[in-house]
Amino acid sequence: MKIVLASASPRRKELLQLIGLNPEIIPPDINEVVRPAEAIDAFLERVTISKGIEVYKKKHFSHLLISADTVVLLNDSLIGKPADRDDAFRMLNQLSGQRHEVLTGLALMYHGDTRFAISRTHVYFKPLQEREINFYLDHENFMDKAGAYAIQGRAAIFVERIDGCFFNVMGFPLNLFYRMLGERELDLYA
Repeated sequence: MKIVLASASPRRKELLQLIGLNPEIIPPDINEVVRPAEAIDAFLERVTISKGIEVYKKKHFSHLLISADTVVLLNDSLIGKPADRDDAFRMLNQLSGQRHEVLTGLALMYHGDTRFAISRTHVYFKPLQEREINFYLDHENFMDKAGAYAIQGRAAIFVERIDGCFFNVMGFPLNLFYRMLGERELDLYA
């Protein structure tokens, strides 16, 4: 079965390769702005499925199409991707010493059927000093990351613990993906 990943995220591709899959990558081009009064779960479902549909319309309906979107919530407020370094500093300063939630919407499309689910992980940051945040920002690519950090990079030292799926925090919940395949009776290893 051919697999298409509707994402520009190199981490999602790497995680699928980690479990032995080699998806074709087709980045979607959609608006990822939260609508006024839109609940976060509804936003994730709309954006994640829209990413898949845009790629699906390019005649990939005979393949397994995967799309995902990851967001960070702090006290029920959305923390997106930073606009610049100052914005990234502000985000990390807000996350300092706090518990936040990472949510990834995951959609699978196959032969006209769409399945959607959300993975939720709580992440606990240690209190951060300004010098730690500045060092991180000086040495990491933070611009394309929700919450301005990647748990698999230097920000790993900021994390005291997580409750939930580690791979979800990286942007692709592998266990949820595998469960969703099983629910559809799709066996990638047959």
